[in-house]
Amino acid sequence: MITFKQFALFSWGWIALGLIIFVALNFITAPYGRHTKKGWGPLIDNKLGWFLMEFFALVVLFYFILSGENKQSLVNWIIIGLFTLHYIHRSIIFPLRIKTRGKKMPSSIIGMGLIFNLVNGFLIGYYFGNFKVYEPSWLHTPQFIAGAAIFAIGTFINLQSDNILIALRKPGETGYKIPHGGLFTYISCPNLFGEVVEWLGFAILSWNLPGLAFFIWTFANLIPRAIAHHTWYLKKFSNYPKDRKAVIPLLW
Repeated sequence: MITFKQFALFSWGWIALGLIIFVALNFITAPYGRHTKKGWGPLIDNKLGWFLMEFFALVVLFYFILSGENKQSLVNWIIIGLFTLHYIHRSIIFPLRIKTRGKKMPSSIIGMGLIFNLVNGFLIGYYFGNFKVYEPSWLHTPQFIAGAAIFAIGTFINLQSDNILIALRKPGETGYKIPHGGLFTYISCPNLFGEVVEWLGFAILSWNLPGLAFFIWTFANLIPRAIAHHTWYLKKFSNYPKDRKAVIPLLW
């Protein structure tokens, strides 16, 4: 069995790697979605790629939770449930909703996304499975109340923004359009902003090292991507709103 000291050391190393990745992604744009390019391995169907990247986080999560020594409390299951709902949406519901046909992503990106999700699934699953049992009183702490509110706000922003983006295309239609409505009034990537806010809330409501690691990696991946999207929009559309920021309203 892994000791908590070993677990914490691995978690801090994972956080350090996330910070390095953040710096690297400011110079290298991950080649999927509108930034897809050749040279990053065989291309795989976009919907299948999302499933492969995201779903196995849940497999690893529940393996370590169910094989661990802890008996899960109600609060544990509430926190685990929030994580699970997000990944069910991202791995199954979201891919089924996107309308683009024939769109593909490089296998290397799927592999890197899978590693990211497997490690984070392990960290959260092993922590809950072996180290932490939350008491019922945790539901009344400032951390849980504030974190749950932030998580809910981030989830709403993320889903609303996804709905706007999905509605831009009619069935069978391809190409890109300028999105409007919601936080698109202020930023180019409210879907990514919402996900960052969501996992900030998760880190606060769970108040543990794996939650912090997950938030830092989410920030490290999505903020540079939002900036790349914003730059792409400005180059693609001459009439793109010049007052929009990339990812944080009024600031960035």
